Amino acid sequence: MEMKMPPPQIYVEKTLAIIKPDIVDKEEEIQDIILRSGFAIVQRRKLQLSPEHCSNFYVEQYGKMFFPNLTAYMSSGPLIAMILARHNAISYWKELLGPSNSLVAKETHPDSLRALYGTDDLRNALHGSNDFAAAEREIRFMFPEVIVEPIPIGQAAKDYLNLYVTPTLLEGLTELCKQKPADPF
Repeated sequence: MEMKMPPPQIYVEKTLAIIKPDIVDKEEEIQDIILRSGFAIVQRRKLQLSPEHCSNFYVEQYGKMFFPNLTAYMSSGPLIAMILARHNAISYWKELLGPSNSLVAKETHPDSLRALYGTDDLRNALHGSNDFAAAEREIRFMFPEVIVEPIPIGQAAKDYLNLYVTPTLLEGLTELCKQKPADPF
């Protein structure tokens, strides 16, 4: 009896990138650098977060001295959130960003994005996920309907279907029943 192996799954690492409010006007330049650096922009959205949403996003920073300034800064205007993908996306994006303090970046990594676009420790121009767990959490926060690979199985798959697929199907099928078209195809 011959056993069939499942086809290999191709997984490309993803990370979250945020262009912060004070440099949203440099979006095209930054996206050009991102694409030239080998990243694919999987999804992109422009949004403005409330201070409460910022607090939830930066929950790990809660209690630190800069937390109130960070939430005020991040909710001060629109920002661009992007899901970036490529091999080792998290480490390559962190390398492209440079040190989190823009003043340090200007000295030690003058070609980094934070050196080019940031002004200080708080206004460092861009955000990047620190690790895989943070990337997954942050992507889900900014893009709640996206599936973060690997594709969920078991209870996670059932939760996704119940939350996003079932309501859409139910609404569509209900409308179909109400209208009773002669040819439902």
